[in-house]
Amino acid sequence: MNLEILILIFSLILIWGLFRTKIKGVIGEKTISSILYFLDKSKYKVINNIVLKAGEMTSQIDHVVISDFGIFVIETKNYKGWILGGENSEYWNQVIYKRKEKLYNPIRQNLGHIRVLRNCLTEYPNIEYKSIIVFSSKAKIKVNTITNVVNSYQLIATIKKYSCKNLTETEKENIFQKINALNLIDTYNKRQHIKSIKQRIQKRENSIRENECPQCGGNLIVRNGKFGEFLGCRSYPQCKFIKNI
Repeated sequence: MNLEILILIFSLILIWGLFRTKIKGVIGEKTISSILYFLDKSKYKVINNIVLKAGEMTSQIDHVVISDFGIFVIETKNYKGWILGGENSEYWNQVIYKRKEKLYNPIRQNLGHIRVLRNCLTEYPNIEYKSIIVFSSKAKIKVNTITNVVNSYQLIATIKKYSCKNLTETEKENIFQKINALNLIDTYNKRQHIKSIKQRIQKRENSIRENECPQCGGNLIVRNGKFGEFLGCRSYPQCKFIKNI
């Protein structure tokens, strides 16, 4: 093996080590884009990789499918191992053998994306938004949720299980055109987006420290559940925010 090949191999290993998370994320999104390509184009309009602005913050949405049956908002997670969590949990767990890592509840993450879409499409108040969280085929999903949380090979079947018409052809086309017009992906500053996320997290943590619900602004109180004490919103069940103590 000559020196040039060794340098190439070393460079590839270094790039993988530095950008592994980003590369895996891109692979995951491209995989889902390929799957969505096979949807019936007379019923479904697909937009991949969307960046929308909400006030001073940006929201990056992996995939939106505008259909006869409403709008599917899809968040992709290219994780493997066991995935454990609940509908309203703040964090989920990824378990690979004895190693456990936290990930922010993607259902909550996707609800934020849906809120941004609603704000952008206020002239369509009756749209039904359907949240779908998609993990890779290597993930064992062990979650307790009402929201659709599926492996990639289940995505098409999950979308097709909805058959109640919600949008006309004209509405579909107008929504498709509007989202594309508002999409800031070409001028997207990822560093600024990450900074915005960190600011939101900091603001949220400050609210919790002051016993203020970061979702609705209500008071937080200590409640008891089957797994012990946790912080919950006084406005429950209208607001279902919880945080483990």
